[in-house]
Amino acid sequence: MQRKLVRTLVVALGLAAAGIAHAQVSDDVVRLGVMNDMAGPYSDVTGVGSVIAAEMAVEDFLKESASKLKIEVISADHQNKADLAANIARKWYDADGVDAIVDVPASSAGLAVNEVTRDKGKAFLAVGSGTTELSGKSCSPNTVQWLYDTWLQANGTATSILNQGGDTWFLLVADYAYGYSLEKEASQGVKENGGKMLGTVRVPLGTPDYSSFLLQAQASKAKIIGLGNAGGDTINSIKQAAEFGIVQGGQNIAAFLLLLPDIHGLGLEAAQGLLTTVSFYWDLNEGTRAWTKRFVERSDGKYPTMVHAGSYSAVLNYLRAVEAIGSDDGTRVIAELKKTRRSDPLFGEITVRADGRALHDAYLVQVKTPNESKYPYDYFKVLETIPGEKTAAPLGDSQCPLVTKS
Repeated sequence: MQRKLVRTLVVALGLAAAGIAHAQVSDDVVRLGVMNDMAGPYSDVTGVGSVIAAEMAVEDFLKESASKLKIEVISADHQNKADLAANIARKWYDADGVDAIVDVPASSAGLAVNEVTRDKGKAFLAVGSGTTELSGKSCSPNTVQWLYDTWLQANGTATSILNQGGDTWFLLVADYAYGYSLEKEASQGVKENGGKMLGTVRVPLGTPDYSSFLLQAQASKAKIIGLGNAGGDTINSIKQAAEFGIVQGGQNIAAFLLLLPDIHGLGLEAAQGLLTTVSFYWDLNEGTRAWTKRFVERSDGKYPTMVHAGSYSAVLNYLRAVEAIGSDDGTRVIAELKKTRRSDPLFGEITVRADGRALHDAYLVQVKTPNESKYPYDYFKVLETIPGEKTAAPLGDSQCPLVTKS
């Protein structure tokens, strides 16, 4: 269950007057647990890449830090199961001295870890979990939703397509918390922007045969078939849609969560023209390209997804907050993250709201054609930058108990 992967990174720079005294850090170690899908349908999107990104963040923090601090990174595979995720979290917190858990794709697993973290007073840096519940009614003073949520994925993509005339929709969504959240947000976004929902079907995780679901979508005659899944499920559904001739028949496909490994697996011939919203793309600027070069050298040539970048950013800023307060107490560290505007080379300026939602710029992108792509992993063209303040639902609409409403 738990991978035998432990990295210990120590800097011997001398203890500055403002640095962290070991007595203020539990068991003299800040221990980070990266939990995700290591071998299943989301392993390319998260997996070992998130561990590599976390290790890079630790190294970069230690280079910039004026303190002497011992940090460990461990990892485990939750197999996309909520009960297993909760059990790993309890063991990590109770027996293994873990101070913060990072990543946790599959929103049901994320929600389970969220509750255990709250009970134990630790810290949860939710990167791969997209459900709006994490910053909504299930929000916690111990959790930050660092990367994205389904409100962003649904509104960023749907609004653009609606503006281009795609006014009738049919949704295929994953049959778990992430899919339910995306179904709700996408349906609301389509209707509020003048579109019409013609139907929805929920598809179990890891379904190999999408034929019956795609036939329902095809029979609906909707102009847009929205895919609310991720990883291998997204690849399978798009490939099988091509076999059914859905696009040739006049319907278009919008993928609410489409990441670099998905495009790589599909090939540009099959994926060209697809629209999606991302919070990070490796080829945005010099900073993202430089970081990606380092990542690729460690990952056997694989390029980073936005989840990998989010794991780096979350860990780097978590450690900065630990240093700022001189403690790894989870509740206090999360409070510090909310108090101060932050920045890093991958996401630029970052603010964390009272509900735990981190805000930073996102991007509406379109998959390039084979002729437009000029070098390896040159897959996206940026159509629009979505400012950070517009990447989450208005705080005034929040159901989070931490938000004081006037």
